[in-house]
Amino acid sequence: MSSGDYPFVVEPVTGAIGAEIHGVEIARELDADTVAALRRALLEFGVIFFRDQSLDVDRHKAFAMRFGRLFLHPNIKGDRSDPAVINIVREPGDTKIIGEDWHSDTPQVAEPPMGSLLYGVDVPPYGGDTMFASQYHAYEALSPGLQAMLENVRALHSDRRTAGPARDYGAANVVQTLSNDQWRETAHFHPVVRTHPETGRKALYVNRQTTIAFEHMSEAESRGLLEYLCLHAHRPEFSCRFRWKTGSLAFWDNRCTQHTAINDTGRFRRVMRRLQLCGDRPV
Repeated sequence: MSSGDYPFVVEPVTGAIGAEIHGVEIARELDADTVAALRRALLEFGVIFFRDQSLDVDRHKAFAMRFGRLFLHPNIKGDRSDPAVINIVREPGDTKIIGEDWHSDTPQVAEPPMGSLLYGVDVPPYGGDTMFASQYHAYEALSPGLQAMLENVRALHSDRRTAGPARDYGAANVVQTLSNDQWRETAHFHPVVRTHPETGRKALYVNRQTTIAFEHMSEAESRGLLEYLCLHAHRPEFSCRFRWKTGSLAFWDNRCTQHTAINDTGRFRRVMRRLQLCGDRPV
């Protein structure tokens, strides 16, 4: 089933977010029209999924760079030969994994990533799904009064909960992060409601991992409303769930989605590879 006028098959996953793309081999050199159509699908559905793709690091990077410049994470160490490549390995017995709560990627920086491309290198037969939630729908479902109240409000985003001394490094073999003595807090204020630079739609922009407090308010004063917004942001009707297989790739628009990793792979090893794309300052 296709939605819109696309030169490939687009199969929506839910009514709010997500679509599987069929008939595109992303390891190949794609023409400009196909790349433009894929970008349009990303903007329409928030996250697009590909199956049965054979991607080494170079092909993964080549595909990603058709959509923007590669982003370097401030606190996660990339591959020794290429800092833009993040290998996410979950070993049997690990009790925690990266991305285990709802979040958008790296909003603590001044210009958060535009998007992320996650590839299944070695995926177990079941478990380890990723869920996505549309922050367009989250914003649009708020009451007009709450929308108006949040219109010009900013919130502080920080990595103090996910890096540095507060991070429980010994709980899991997650990814290679900076040591405590190397880590310095990264924090920036961003609007609670951001306007997407390409679609012009408004999206809710807070999350449980990094949003600390509203500007000019204490953490205690902010807690109640922030908790409400963060729970509201991933209501079932805004969401989809993607079941991974080896060779699958998910490409999400980080400006209007949240996602969470489900830690239920149990006795299996799981290896994923992530690239991120540079973005701009939320407005």
